[in-house]
Amino acid sequence: MKLQHKNRLRTVALGALAVSGALVLTACGSDDNSGGGNGGGSGSTKAAGNIKCEGKGQLLASGSSAQKNAMDLWVKNFMAACKGIQINYKPTGSGAGIQEFLQGKTAFAGSDSALKPEEVAKSKEVVKGGQGINLPMVGGPIAIGYNVPGVDNLVLDADTLAKIFDGKIEKWNDEAIAKLNKDAKLPDLKIQPFHRSDESGTTDNFTKYLKGAADKSWPYEPAKAWKAKGGQSADGSAGVSSQVKQTSGAISYFELSYATANSIKTVKLDTGASAPVEATSDNASKAIAEAKIVGTGKDLALKLNYTTKADGAYPITLVTYEVVGDQGNKADTLPATKSFLTYIASQDGQAVLKDLGYAPLPAEIAAKVRETVAGLS
Repeated sequence: MKLQHKNRLRTVALGALAVSGALVLTACGSDDNSGGGNGGGSGSTKAAGNIKCEGKGQLLASGSSAQKNAMDLWVKNFMAACKGIQINYKPTGSGAGIQEFLQGKTAFAGSDSALKPEEVAKSKEVVKGGQGINLPMVGGPIAIGYNVPGVDNLVLDADTLAKIFDGKIEKWNDEAIAKLNKDAKLPDLKIQPFHRSDESGTTDNFTKYLKGAADKSWPYEPAKAWKAKGGQSADGSAGVSSQVKQTSGAISYFELSYATANSIKTVKLDTGASAPVEATSDNASKAIAEAKIVGTGKDLALKLNYTTKADGAYPITLVTYEVVGDQGNKADTLPATKSFLTYIASQDGQAVLKDLGYAPLPAEIAAKVRETVAGLS
């Protein structure tokens, strides 16, 4: 039922994105801004659901596929309220989305990793008088899905996970796993770890967790491309989750929604808390609440605490940012961009996330995002 519901929402949202020759709005001021635009800031209306509609035309954006289901529903709700604005978000992946933003092709980008210093520097060439900033907008747990016959509950810790994905632990009845699962009947079965074959923000965030929580057992630097030797690979979260579903002994990492949709069992993490922690939206929100803002000025890039021992806090999380110019945005794109970002950061916008398997932003962080969006110019 949940999968059918998501597919229905996706179909409605995508159908609403049909282009009808509307004005294309791009992100930041550029030399070809002829001033002959539609004047998107001329007037605003209050619409259903407390969405304030400003601007008009077609707003282009692209990037993170991890937030696709959230974007589909946000776009559907926003466009139902704001008839004069079309939002076209393409889930091309974080890297591709950042590149399109830096080329001035989009109003904002979705990225599962904050902008790198060299990307911030390049953004200043596109955002006249300003720069690209990171606005955290949606969080979620990265689940560790497994397929071990006869094992319905499995507990692992960061060190054991690191050794499994680095090929150092090869059997499911290994002593390190058995020590964490004293009541489980672990089979003498080869572990089949799967990783992403494509460059992925999910891989980047998963390896940040391994490096942050199990530094001695994970010698690789975090990256979007998988660096450890061995294991098997598949394309996208759909690919690796499909492999886990059909391969006895398999284990991999993917967004919680893929585990839910495919009825894949997920690992509980021994973080040092009073009890092992399950991958849920609520538990991911508890971990994200410990994040520190490390961005400067209007930038709200976060540093997550991968070693949290707080009860119920699930530390393998992914935060997707909307990347936008802090100032120097085009006059005809700014009202619609602010209107849409204000909605998705609002209580109403965040409230729809949990049913889709995402983690709403903690209240304090969401408030800072709304304040920053209001100050975009």
